[in-house]
Amino acid sequence: KEDEAELEELLGPSPLGLGPDAQRVAIVQPAVKWGPKKSPLTTAELQIAEAVALVDTLQNWTVLDKIIIPTKNPSKKFVFGKGNFQVLTEKIKKLPHVTAVFLNVERISSLTKKELEGAWGVKVFDRYTVVLHIFRCNARTKEAKLQIALAEIPLLRSTLKNEVSQRDQQRGGSRYVMGSGETFLETQNRVLKERELKIRNALEKLRRKRALLRTQRRKCEFPMVSVMGYTNCGKTTLIKALTGEAGLQPRDQLFATLDITAHAGYLPSHMAVIYVDTIGFLTDLPHKLVESFSATLEEVAYSDLIVHVRDITHPETNLQKATVLSVLRNLNLPSHLLDSIVEVHNKVDLIERYKPTEENALAISALHGHGLEELKQEIEKKILTTTGKKIVTVNINLEGPQLSWLHKEATVQEVEVMPEDGTAKVKVIIGSSAFGRYKNLFPNSKIFMS
Repeated sequence: KEDEAELEELLGPSPLGLGPDAQRVAIVQPAVKWGPKKSPLTTAELQIAEAVALVDTLQNWTVLDKIIIPTKNPSKKFVFGKGNFQVLTEKIKKLPHVTAVFLNVERISSLTKKELEGAWGVKVFDRYTVVLHIFRCNARTKEAKLQIALAEIPLLRSTLKNEVSQRDQQRGGSRYVMGSGETFLETQNRVLKERELKIRNALEKLRRKRALLRTQRRKCEFPMVSVMGYTNCGKTTLIKALTGEAGLQPRDQLFATLDITAHAGYLPSHMAVIYVDTIGFLTDLPHKLVESFSATLEEVAYSDLIVHVRDITHPETNLQKATVLSVLRNLNLPSHLLDSIVEVHNKVDLIERYKPTEENALAISALHGHGLEELKQEIEKKILTTTGKKIVTVNINLEGPQLSWLHKEATVQEVEVMPEDGTAKVKVIIGSSAFGRYKNLFPNSKIFMS
């Protein structure tokens, strides 16, 4: 009970929550024309399009205007040079009913935020704040909510520093909390540290619980396939098509899936597999956020195969692929997993006469079911290789213990009974260690390899 009360407190309303208020937003994109800060794989226009997509996922938020302004160094205090900053300020001031500016950079310091809000007279959000807010709106499980609370800690710290420096400037006097010998900053930092520790402990408990479930799932020997990809690439639609699960409702928006969900499906040989739907990726997803969600991605390390889904119609599909692969490499996944990724080019129905440009990529349309049989066959082939499972047919005596042994230790697919002599042909999918045991226990059994 005590644990539950503490958990509820950690999951309470966020001190940083942007609330359900409607926001009318001007999106500002710094355009780096040259130099080391310029990204080679994208353009300011594509970056601003993604920023619009982020805002569009939020209820009650509307985009009033999109402004691209050149800058040499987006990490300096005012982000832009003096002249451009003035031009930008005049543009924002002229916008009717604007309530906020979304400055599409990863993070701005609380000091910069304060200065910009002072200059523009509206709230200013960076990418970290907006993405975190989208996460907050989409989080369903306790784990996802705790991950968000953890990702907020660095923001709370920088807000605190800013508050303290303001107090010091205003007061110029005593910095100590009455009679405690501890400054206000030290007290608040201690409170934050304790909160962070509590969140990490709560997450660790949930992680152990998940590890237990994973062990139980392992015992059933269901292979696991992690379906990954850039946000909004069609992962959920594909899983729905592969499993026939009507309850899965794909949503055309960024971060529709924040929690890991598992869905059972069958491969051509009737082998059951579990498809795991994972969080979508985003270019320049603030590093701290990826860290907070690494526990969610931890499941991937325990899968038998990764299917990487790409929206092949997207103008930045190559950048998106690079983003996903770099995050996967940073997860320290076993090399056999990284080497056997199945790459899927989705939404080919939107391109006339599509030809995959990359070897081994499978062209599909998850929405229309095109190419799914080939994909299932490829998944099955890879699963059999990675798990060491074999498809075999054995001749058994129906009076003996073989059939019940096979039901317990392997996946029985077909049983063809020969009533005249009391035997049966049994087709099974069996792991290599179970296969070894079977041959030792029943040395006279006839075995046919598929």
